[in-house]
Amino acid sequence: MNRLLQIRELGQQIWLDNLSRTLIRDGHLNRLIADGVSGITTNPAIFQKAIASGRYYQEDLAALKNQPLGAEARYEALVIPDVQAACELLRPVWEASGGTMGYASLEVSPALAHDREGTLQAGLRLRQAVCRDNLLIKVPATPAGLGAIEDLIAAGVSVNVTLMFSLAHVDAVAAAYLRGLNRLQASGGDLSRVMSVASLFLSRVDTLVDRRLDALGGKARDWLGRSAVSMAKLAYTRYRACFHGADFALLRAAGARPQYLLWASTGTKNPEYSDLLYVEPLIGAETINTLPDATLAALLDHGKVANTLDQGLDQAVECFQALQELGIDMQAIGETLQNEGLRQFEEAFASLLALTR
Repeated sequence: MNRLLQIRELGQQIWLDNLSRTLIRDGHLNRLIADGVSGITTNPAIFQKAIASGRYYQEDLAALKNQPLGAEARYEALVIPDVQAACELLRPVWEASGGTMGYASLEVSPALAHDREGTLQAGLRLRQAVCRDNLLIKVPATPAGLGAIEDLIAAGVSVNVTLMFSLAHVDAVAAAYLRGLNRLQASGGDLSRVMSVASLFLSRVDTLVDRRLDALGGKARDWLGRSAVSMAKLAYTRYRACFHGADFALLRAAGARPQYLLWASTGTKNPEYSDLLYVEPLIGAETINTLPDATLAALLDHGKVANTLDQGLDQAVECFQALQELGIDMQAIGETLQNEGLRQFEEAFASLLALTR
């Protein structure tokens, strides 16, 4: 049994944080799914890179430029078939798991991050355009995004919540999901057909917190490289309290699924740290880890597989207490990083649309 299947035996899914026609048409994605990859995540930066460098897009892009379409419509015409193909490759996994695995994600335009109604309408439109049961509509955890997440869940649309960087984001996103489920149930909808994951970004947290710790110097540097993993472990305790407690029991009995935590931004940015820093300490049931290609290759090559997510909780609490005493506000860090992430996605999306003009 390879490492991906060993991790699956422990209740965690490994997804690939990448999608392109090269992966699909050259058969690489199908081989990864056979090896145990059970989902796909995408974002504007991933598609920008795929279209700019992929040899399978140029003919279709040239044809689309001869049609009376806007840049965003051309972009969607290019990527929706890729997302549909990924959904089809993952469908056997989705069916065999009863709908808990086997999803591909497609993100709404970053320009809608502060537009609740616009995000709702875009999510509904993209869900209809892809027309696959194992699609997740990706929505950022901004204040407006939280409202749109609730609205989409209430409409029976499965959602991947992105750009979460703090425990405050974890709490707010879970609350939005529960509100959506309650509305869906009140309208007579089928709760069992809805899936949601909450993507908590990790490496970027360490990058910013480490910068603050380095500036403080001295014993503050003892906490370098520990903030993100600690945050994930604390988030998992909140997940279990929320989705395995009495408040969720009635929804679960009606067929609702818990909103799994997904570890995102899991490629290690600091070369002094382990290349599996955001993988090996965070293996646990009812979670997902989405890995870029290099991190997935590292896991397959030398990853150590064990149930680690619920270990070291005391140390995680100690880390967050120490950061607070040092004057590092983790909620403020989260807001800063979310704003930076939005700006980066907006820039990638602008570059992406420039390719289709």
